[in-house]
This record gives sequence, structure tokens and C-alpha cells, in this order.
Amino acid sequence: MNKGFLVLENGAFFEGEWLGGKGRAGEVVFNTSHTGYEEMATDPSYFSQIIVAAAPMQGNYGVDAAVWESSKIHIHGFIALEIQNTARENTWIKTLQKHEVPILHRVDTRKLVLKLRSAGTPWGALVQAESAEEAQVLAAKLIAKNKEVELDWAYLVSRKAVEYRDGDNSSGPRIAILDFGCKENIIRETVKRASKVGIFPSRTSSREIREFEPHGVILANGPGDPKEVKVAVGTIKELLGWKPIFGICMGHQLLSLALGGDTYKLRFGHRGTNHPVDDKLVGQIYMTSQNHGYAVDAKSLPPDVEVTHINLYDNTVAGIQCKAKKCFSVQYHPENCPGPREATILFDYFFKSLT
Repeated sequence: MNKGFLVLENGAFFEGEWLGGKGRAGEVVFNTSHTGYEEMATDPSYFSQIIVAAAPMQGNYGVDAAVWESSKIHIHGFIALEIQNTARENTWIKTLQKHEVPILHRVDTRKLVLKLRSAGTPWGALVQAESAEEAQVLAAKLIAKNKEVELDWAYLVSRKAVEYRDGDNSSGPRIAILDFGCKENIIRETVKRASKVGIFPSRTSSREIREFEPHGVILANGPGDPKEVKVAVGTIKELLGWKPIFGICMGHQLLSLALGGDTYKLRFGHRGTNHPVDDKLVGQIYMTSQNHGYAVDAKSLPPDVEVTHINLYDNTVAGIQCKAKKCFSVQYHPENCPGPREATILFDYFFKSLT
């Protein structure tokens, strides 16, 4: 067995079997989904993060490029209790190896998740080593180097040029999407309902958005701290009240900042496909797919902004609306993939607001 280690910034370590990849550092987070490892790994919101799979069995159903949420793998590591590695099925491992993503299995993930829940989201590194002492030396160097990366992670994963796609509905509206790390399925759900879609880089100006002449604007998901995202809050402020705006995940946080609210870092974040939300906009409670490490402070929101969605696990803000400025947003993924599909009704809710 090849030894591998996850080493946390505070020196704590977890040993397992190294299945390949190149040693890397990142934020260590856990996800409670039972399926969807490909969608998670290719979601730009997971940029610079090492995923700990809370569900014990991973890789059992193979791979399929059709479900990828972007053109590349963004995670900095994958940890599980057990990953399928047999003659019959090992394609997930081979895919991660191809992209040099470090893989560690036979890890006590229950103990690790409890550690992350109690101590919060730490930096850590995955390394191949013969001993814990060697692993800690290697990990410290990787963590220090990774911390030198630009803090505007949304910019790092966003498109650098505008992309246009024809919609499936020739009589539908034109939609602008601000890309902070946009998942492909947000684009798919938009294309289904629109006539034309423009996907703009994260640092696009309001003038460029206006020149596209959209009927509505979607603020997409993305990684990192919303307060480190440059330009976007100013752009959103200048668009408020002009056309309807729909914010998703990072887009929700940036919209809240533009409206005068504040955000804060959650202790261990919300990542999984089993988060119940009370949706007061459509009058339903349903399960959602979530992936974020920050949340909006309800007390910071101005009087004209209403909290419309509540995460029923911890009563954090899961959505807001400001009727006066024609905008609403949610702190989860209505495009699903992976996850339950009930929340896709919010795309219909948004498109109805454009008529």
C-alpha cells in the first residue's frame, strides 16, 4: 500500500491509501451527497478545495463527460472511505489521475468530518509520504504556496471573454449571465427558456451588460469570499432597478452586498444535496443542492430587502428579494446537478418576471 496523508494547517493528520495524483493544498471541506462526484469536481465553486466525501462509497457508477459542470476539474483533492478500484470499475480514479488530482481513500472520514464540523474549515494538503513527520514538512510548503494565489477566486475561474449562445426558445427573452464560476447547468436551464444568452466575465462593467440589451440578468455561482470579488458589486449596484436580476449562490452574496447587506464565513459551510429550504416565494419546502462557505447576515439587510428563503438546518438566510429594485436571489443551486430538481421552478419564476 502506498501511504498518503491529509495534513491540516494546525498539524493534525489523517492517514490513508494514496491512489495517485500530485500533492496539492487547499481548503478542506466535506460534502454529504451520496452521488454526483463528477459534478462536484467540475463545479468551479470548488476551486482550491479538497473534497471529503461523507458518503462512504464513491466512484461506483463510473464517469460520463456529459454531466461535467465545466471543461475541467477544479478540486485540489478527493478523499473518501472507499473509492471503487476494481477491474470492473476504476474510471473515476483514472479520471482524477489524468488530471493529477491527489486521491486518498481508506480514510476514517467519519472522524475527519466530525473534526471539520467542530473546528471549522481549515487549510490542508494531500501528500504522499512514508511518515507523518515527512508529510507535515511537505504539506506546510504546499499550504504556504497555495495561500499566495489571487484572493478573487471568482476571477480566476471566470471566462475572460464574452460567450454567446443561441437559446432554444426563439420568442424568449435575451439573458445576460455574469460568470463568477458559472456551472454549465445554469446555462442549460437558461438556454431552454431564452432566445439569446450572453455569458460575461466576472469583472464586466454595467455598460457592457447594457449594450447587450438583455431582458434580465443572472448572477452565477462561484468560489471564495464574496468580499474579495473585484468590480462585480459596483456593476450590480449600477444595474439594480434597471432589469430583473436573479442571483445564485455567489451571485446571491454579491447581490446582498450591492443592496447594502453584509456576509460572513460559516464555520464549516453547506455542501450537499440534502439541505431543506423554506421557499416563501413559491410557498413550498423542498430539498436543495448547496455548496458555499459564506452566508448573508439577515440583520445587515436594509428594510426594503425581504428574507424569502430559510435554510431549515440552521435558519441561515437562503434567499432574499427586493421588489423595488426588481431582484431576488438564493443561497443554493436551483439548477441542481447533482441534487434534487424541485428548485428549478425558480428559473420559471424569474422568466415570468420578465414579461
